[in-house]
Amino acid sequence: MLRREGRAGYVVLNRPRAINALNHAMVRLLDRALTEWEDDGSVQTVVLTGAGERGLCAGGDIRSIHDDVRAGRPAAPAAFWYDEYRLNARVARFPKPYVAVMDGIVMGGGVGVSAHGGVRVVTERSRIAMPETGIGFVPDVGGTYLLTRTPGELGTHLALTGSPVAAGDALFCGLADHYMPSERLAAFTADLADMPAADAVRRHEAPAPGAELAAHREWIDHCYAADTVEEIVDRLYACGDRHAKETAETLLAKSPTALKVTLASLRRARALPDLEAVLTQEYRVSCAMLGAPDLPEGIRAQVVDKDRRPRWSPAELARVTDADVAHFFREADGGPLRFG
Repeated sequence: MLRREGRAGYVVLNRPRAINALNHAMVRLLDRALTEWEDDGSVQTVVLTGAGERGLCAGGDIRSIHDDVRAGRPAAPAAFWYDEYRLNARVARFPKPYVAVMDGIVMGGGVGVSAHGGVRVVTERSRIAMPETGIGFVPDVGGTYLLTRTPGELGTHLALTGSPVAAGDALFCGLADHYMPSERLAAFTADLADMPAADAVRRHEAPAPGAELAAHREWIDHCYAADTVEEIVDRLYACGDRHAKETAETLLAKSPTALKVTLASLRRARALPDLEAVLTQEYRVSCAMLGAPDLPEGIRAQVVDKDRRPRWSPAELARVTDADVAHFFREADGGPLRFG
């Protein structure tokens, strides 16, 4: 849903029953709006919010991806991701203030349309995550770019576990810029129609809460510096911290293939020059995942049947070989891609 008011263009993700999960039509609509408003001198600020009370966006519409894969239509999710990742890159380089109100649940694709923006606001209700390993997938939408730029190994921890973070940790990890009580959001977004984004932020922001993850940096940095997922799990069990042991058990419930490919994606992303190059890598990996069994199975278990008992294949980390992981990084036919 789009509207113009004063100096601002407003985008409202409007699927509240699905926590505003992104579909292809929504991606295209947002891209068209940015195309129009980028060249419109009367639009000085773009504002992204989500309809309803539950969150900005719960991610991509993974049920439709499940249905397309089961029906033998991999081209449909591949086309969706291509346009989505192009949109993520566009948000990152948008020349005007792009204000993302990251209130409530912000996961997966919701991170992609918000955390690459120039002005990212979180509230006491914010819960931000890249939970893809729990559905047999890997962080995408530029998530591996964002998570490799967090302090120490916090991004590796968040990528592998899929754990959500609240406002303080989102700010500490560089996933957001400003804290604002949710009761001020209506006045804040209204003010953006009349004043520059920086002035509106100064009027309404509040001191940020503390970062809980900061207290766990010692064991997180040590354990996740390991070269393999198996060694990470071993270190988590061995370090003696209760939270680390719980984290090891969390990891062992995730897709073994997704864990190993995610770790490789993060390590490779660190060496890539920019967001666009990372998105290109993510696109190749995402499309390769369409041919693997864990993605439809993970979505089935979490979203379709909701039995929360995915049957991963392979079911053990030791059975996912280096050659298996390398398969997901092979270049597709047709030459290089670029999301710039």
